[in-house]
Amino acid sequence: MMNAAVSFIGGSNGNRKGLSATLAANPGDLKLRASFSDTNFIDDGSTLNLDDLLISVEKPGSFLIDFDIAKQDVQFQFMNTFKVEGKQVNWTYTHTRNDRRTILDGSLMFDRGSKLSASHELGSVSCKLKCSYVHKGLTTFEPCYDLAKKSWDLAMSRRVLGGDLIKANYETSSQVLGVEWLSSSLFYEDGISVKVSASFNLAEGLHTPQISVRSMWNFQA
Repeated sequence: MMNAAVSFIGGSNGNRKGLSATLAANPGDLKLRASFSDTNFIDDGSTLNLDDLLISVEKPGSFLIDFDIAKQDVQFQFMNTFKVEGKQVNWTYTHTRNDRRTILDGSLMFDRGSKLSASHELGSVSCKLKCSYVHKGLTTFEPCYDLAKKSWDLAMSRRVLGGDLIKANYETSSQVLGVEWLSSSLFYEDGISVKVSASFNLAEGLHTPQISVRSMWNFQA
């Protein structure tokens, strides 16, 4: 089976618009994916930019390899799941060749509605701890503490209108508030959705927010 996804994004910051697309195939246990982004369309014409071409090979739950064609870079990711005292533990090892960065991510699942996660970059003081709690299957609370910045972030999301998602995220270090609405209820056809995002920099006082709108189409063949 082959899947394709196309998204178009426009915003309030100048006249720049963008197009991104993903083509995926599932031969056996593997997933093959090719994607590009930052194909820019400007009012005085259009330019095609495939510098952000990314090719991925994935075996779900086991490994993921990303090839960045423009940067000639490779990112390796290995995943595993095991049980501790009856609780599920997920961990992910990620290494980027050019940047020589290695990140370890782990999560402990207490139940279907709550988990504790940690992310640490080896050789640095970068470490984030996050707790996720789902209330009545509709509202998710995610407080996060950044040990390097010594600051808290808070994210909250809620399902509305039979499937639409509204999400808000606040970063205390930058005082940036982000609001996002992902909707599929505006369309009667399957595979079509719209995401509206707004960003408020509260450190600069009350200003017009940065707004972007992304429309997405998904196809199967």
